[in-house]
Amino acid sequence: MHWAESIDLKIALLNTENLFLLFDQTPTLEHTKLDEIQWQKLSTSIFPNKNLSKLKELARTFKDMDPDIILLCEVGGPESLRHFNELFLEGKYSTALMEGNSDRNIDVGFLVRKNMPFYFDLSTNKHRPIHFNYDSEKFLKNPPEHKLSRDCAELKLFERESDKPFLNILLTHLKSRLDPEKKDHGGFLRRQAELKTVVDIANEVQKRNPNVPLILAGDFNGNASSRSTDEEFKYLYQNTQMLDVLELGEQADDKRATYAQVRNGQRSEGRQIDFCFLTPKAAQYLDKSSAAVYRYKDAYGFALDLPTTLGQKLELPSDHYPILFKLHNLPFKA
Repeated sequence: MHWAESIDLKIALLNTENLFLLFDQTPTLEHTKLDEIQWQKLSTSIFPNKNLSKLKELARTFKDMDPDIILLCEVGGPESLRHFNELFLEGKYSTALMEGNSDRNIDVGFLVRKNMPFYFDLSTNKHRPIHFNYDSEKFLKNPPEHKLSRDCAELKLFERESDKPFLNILLTHLKSRLDPEKKDHGGFLRRQAELKTVVDIANEVQKRNPNVPLILAGDFNGNASSRSTDEEFKYLYQNTQMLDVLELGEQADDKRATYAQVRNGQRSEGRQIDFCFLTPKAAQYLDKSSAAVYRYKDAYGFALDLPTTLGQKLELPSDHYPILFKLHNLPFKA
């Protein structure tokens, strides 16, 4: 491995929307030539595989962005991530994923370009309690101990020694707004507790490596930006100096939407609910002009507008849009 003093890193974040690639037998590239009905018949899993056309479009998206590290939410376990890399990304990445706590079997994971001049190490915080109980549980003699809905996975990049990283990345996917049991409207209280836990983890990592740049990224399921911040995310700004790459890059508000809410054929509402927060140490290496939300493209390579109908939204490779940014001249030594 060739040792240099610094590196440029292009990083992407995307909630891939149910990225399941589970097969009864070992898949081959020939299977990617099947039609959709035949493709789905390759698996008897209770989790349907992601549509073949959407997988191909995801692959085209990542090849167009060409990131060195991809941060992914909603991945159907290590097997799905491995199959996606091998079948659709030509095996150009190393995969890193530990199964988390999701009751939908959707995890957070990483793709790291092979033959990069560094090593990486992955650890989990899925066993960490979030010190939260629903109101209906607070009077129980032995209330249950809740943990993060998914995880807050930690990826350390290092040159030679794993305890001397040059970049720490935390990736999470906070509680959604779904509340089927009607015990936490909009998932607010649970999401607030998870955010606090994730911020505490970030601060602990910073205390352990005070001079090392840190990224905290993921699907936050709400407005965690510094403007009109949703209540459950204010703890982030009260207890850290982290800012989102799109804010640091001074992207216009109408360019920041990572999710489109379509309501009954009315005009869609674009919202940013995915974020890549940087500590001041990391922000000093950000190429501000690189920070952007990637828009999916049509067959001619032109960027598509946000969908205005549910049909248009369902044609996209994911219901979220990727965030892309570049760290420039990031030193290997803190």
